[in-house]
Amino acid sequence: MEKNDSIPYSVEKMNGVKEKIQRLIGIVKELEADFPGRHFTLDGHLVGSIGEVMASYYYGISLYRASMPAHDGVVDGKRIQIKITQQDDIVINEEPDYLIALYLTKNGDVYEIYNGRGKEPWKAASKRDSHNNKHMRVNKLMELDAEVPEADRISAKNPIEKMKKEYKNRK
Repeated sequence: MEKNDSIPYSVEKMNGVKEKIQRLIGIVKELEADFPGRHFTLDGHLVGSIGEVMASYYYGISLYRASMPAHDGVVDGKRIQIKITQQDDIVINEEPDYLIALYLTKNGDVYEIYNGRGKEPWKAASKRDSHNNKHMRVNKLMELDAEVPEADRISAKNPIEKMKKEYKNRK
């Protein structure tokens, strides 16, 4: 493996990383105090838990305890899987009754990608990967969302804007 000399590592930079991580951990503690039962750990739960509490706010979803299989909460008797991404796809490992997919921009704005029954996105998702997950592309979810009958949507309790292609984060 070749060494990458273009990255200037230094004790100061590494101390800076530690300080920034400590600030993130402080923010995680605040979020967990604000939303008991949600885990905002920096290992991947952070963005997922952000999505869950955002969806709870926007749609009035009562959240299940963290890490329940297939569904994250319920509203009006409908069981809902909540996904959020900052990238080009979401990952799911079981067909949900309903799916709310959200997009988080780098400046913190949240948009609705998909809101409806889980069957169509599940069928349109890629084949299972080596971890037994299916991947759903944001653009495909937006296309599928345009076809969802109003009766199959989860009603928003607070306004949320629909995702547009131009809102996507640049790499």
